[in-house]
Amino acid sequence: MAHLEDQRETIYKVDPEHPETKDLPVLRSEELLLNMGPQHPATHGVLKVILDLEGERITKSTVVMGFLHRGVEKLAEHGTYHQFIPHTDRLDYVCAMYNNFAYCRAVEKLMNITVPERAEYLRTIVAEIQRIIGHLFWLGTQALDIGAMTVFFYTFRDREILLDWFDELCGARLTTSWYRIGGVERDFTDSLEAKVRGFLDYFPPKIDEYVVFLEKNRIWLARTVGVAVISAEDALSFGLSGPTLRGSGVDYDLRKYESYGAYPKCEFSVPVGKNGDTYDRYWIRIEEMRESVKIIQQCMDQMPKEGAVMADVPSVTLPPKDRVFTNLESMIQQFKLFSQGFDAPAGEIYCGTEAHKGELGFYIVSTGGGNPYRLKIRSPSFIHMGAFDHMARGYMIADAVTIFGSYDIVMGECDR
Repeated sequence: MAHLEDQRETIYKVDPEHPETKDLPVLRSEELLLNMGPQHPATHGVLKVILDLEGERITKSTVVMGFLHRGVEKLAEHGTYHQFIPHTDRLDYVCAMYNNFAYCRAVEKLMNITVPERAEYLRTIVAEIQRIIGHLFWLGTQALDIGAMTVFFYTFRDREILLDWFDELCGARLTTSWYRIGGVERDFTDSLEAKVRGFLDYFPPKIDEYVVFLEKNRIWLARTVGVAVISAEDALSFGLSGPTLRGSGVDYDLRKYESYGAYPKCEFSVPVGKNGDTYDRYWIRIEEMRESVKIIQQCMDQMPKEGAVMADVPSVTLPPKDRVFTNLESMIQQFKLFSQGFDAPAGEIYCGTEAHKGELGFYIVSTGGGNPYRLKIRSPSFIHMGAFDHMARGYMIADAVTIFGSYDIVMGECDR
């Protein structure tokens, strides 16, 4: 989109005492400051943005965050590596499973733990189910925020099906805790496997339904095409990732280029946009749901029928249920080691994971012992908000809502 100066409307002022001034263009110099949030439904959480306006056009925006800060990174220093897993649920509470996955991968990298093959497939399947849940939530709320209401009910209908699976898998629908350092808490049941396979046939036509609602919707197109454009160079400069980066034409996906889990054994494409606008970012999320179905299908077909779902690493993970202890003392010692935390090697690591919003990374510094010395979370929501001012300048107040949604922000992850 052209710069604000090229679009600013010329306003004429006429002085009755000097009629000749009627032909002289005069730019209005008054500016208005508007506080958008923190109590605003379209900011998707307690976020405040101070907008500098000329008329209804944004000339500058200042993001004010921290209303939901809970000191999660500091809490990590005061508990064992295992005890921190439930705290990751509360980061991006819309997609808690992926936070668990990203954190466990980071600790496994620090400990050099090898996850059993069946567990890797299970983790990848659930991660892609979580990706679909995240994109369904985004699509429904984004459409609702900018004036296309019907698709919201359809996406949430299908999201409920997947949340019910999580309830069956780990007893929770939203703040889940099923991933473990070294594997997963429990295996799929036969019932759940059958439901997953059934969903793979059910879901692709539903994606087509969402597209039908939006592809010719004049309101949706007017609010997304050519709105919040960011170039590939600027997207990289701001550290954007995920659909926000790929919408600008940058082909970068950690699942493909720094592969992990069962992704190296799966064939899938990485959708890449061309124009860097909100519509491209929508299209990428639609295509990613289609690719997620393909990944889940391949994992279900390739996954070993039997096998361990938890690494057997003494003093790091809980012992397998079928382990036979030589005596009661050895069993008590094993559980003491687990509850007190294990001795991690000294060092530091960074591990990035391709969550549905973008790159979710954990940086851990260890000095040995059972808990991290320091832990830092690279949350895509926080990084993306750094580009808000750049993307909002020259657009209307109403477009700010579109930009919020375009990032798919969750303030629990943003503020931590």
